[in-house]
Amino acid sequence: MGLTVIRNADCIVTMDDARREIADGAIAFRDGVVVAVGPVAGFAQMIEDADRVIDARGCVITPGLVNTHHHLYQSLTRAVPGAANASLFGWLKCLYPIWARYRPDDVYAATRLGLAELALSGCTLSSDHLYLYPDGVTLDDSIAAAATIGLRFHPTRGSMSVGESAGGLPPDSLVEREPDILRDTIRVIDRFHDPRDGAMVRVGVAPCSPFSVSQGLMRDSALLARDKRVMLHTHLAEDADDVAFSLERFGCRPGEYADDLGWTGPDVWHAHCVQLDAAEIDLFARTRTGVAHCPGSNCRLGSGIAPLQAMVARGVPVGLGVDGSASNDSGNLLMEARQAMLLQRVTHGAGAFDPRTALYIATRGGAEMLGRRDCGSLAVGKRADLAVWDMADLHSLGAWDKVTALVLCPPPGARDVFVEGRAVVRDGDLVQSSRADIAQAAQRSLHRLMSTV
Repeated sequence: MGLTVIRNADCIVTMDDARREIADGAIAFRDGVVVAVGPVAGFAQMIEDADRVIDARGCVITPGLVNTHHHLYQSLTRAVPGAANASLFGWLKCLYPIWARYRPDDVYAATRLGLAELALSGCTLSSDHLYLYPDGVTLDDSIAAAATIGLRFHPTRGSMSVGESAGGLPPDSLVEREPDILRDTIRVIDRFHDPRDGAMVRVGVAPCSPFSVSQGLMRDSALLARDKRVMLHTHLAEDADDVAFSLERFGCRPGEYADDLGWTGPDVWHAHCVQLDAAEIDLFARTRTGVAHCPGSNCRLGSGIAPLQAMVARGVPVGLGVDGSASNDSGNLLMEARQAMLLQRVTHGAGAFDPRTALYIATRGGAEMLGRRDCGSLAVGKRADLAVWDMADLHSLGAWDKVTALVLCPPPGARDVFVEGRAVVRDGDLVQSSRADIAQAAQRSLHRLMSTV
């Protein structure tokens, strides 16, 4: 790829080690890598030599947003009657029968829909947790879908092995045999995982939750992941019912359960952690165990307010997640950053959580938690993953501090998004896929699923 220069940005929020914010800034990248970032006054020669020059007057440029927890297959089950007012366990029981009717083309369509929504809202890297595989579905379906949108993708091979007949929550028809789970996990890692800097796909290992897999599978999954040098992901301490299940079934709190099974460390990130206590927070800080904070979903399911302020203060690695579209119903990471900030202020007061801290978690915090030191900040040598935000949009116009405004009064979407230096969104629309094609495929799957209820 040739040299691209984006110039005249009102501000570039670098998220580098010095947390520089560069007024009247410019950034240049070539072959997917940032080669210069600084005041536009120093870019005259580079602008003359550039293959492409983009004007960002009136805009703020940030690192691309990073989504650390999602269930993209759920994008076809938003606002389902019967689940709209349910807490976690009741919500799952309502939706399991619908998800059991999925086919590979439904997962493909749902994944494209969810990733398109994320891309349009400024996301450049997303994880995904696919833990059910009915009717021939494989993780390959999600990975193929992601390639059509252009985002970096961290799919995880999820699993459920303990059904209702064995004391678990999911129906027996949706669980798999543990040897089959481990065998397919090895297959997808060997086929798709790329450990190199700049990787577009990295695979993780992700048993669904303590109430849907055995302790043996949790242990074996941790051993497998470390043998393959990939990351581990699951749900933990999502709500009071989750904690009660752990106490009754395992005789300990969720954090102790995770630690006993080898599920702590810098190669592990847990979703939610709404109900962690002080000792568990200290454990995660000490072991550098990550947390995907999902405030919108936690509100929607009435799970509680996660102790985000305490986790950040104690040094727990934290990123943001939109969670699945059946429990959040939308996928906008700036709105998640705003929600995260607001909930901490409700709990701890107006000065408790700064908008810039929320933006850090949504960018560099999430990238580093996912093991991506090559992403998450705008500095020479980092990957060219960035979002351009038009702050003259009616939603943001009137803001005095445009960086704070990204969290307090964010624009509805990004103007431009680049991943590995390639345009994914331009002038507010998708570049690598057709919005109409994505919508039509999702409509076909949605019609079939609704017709079988």
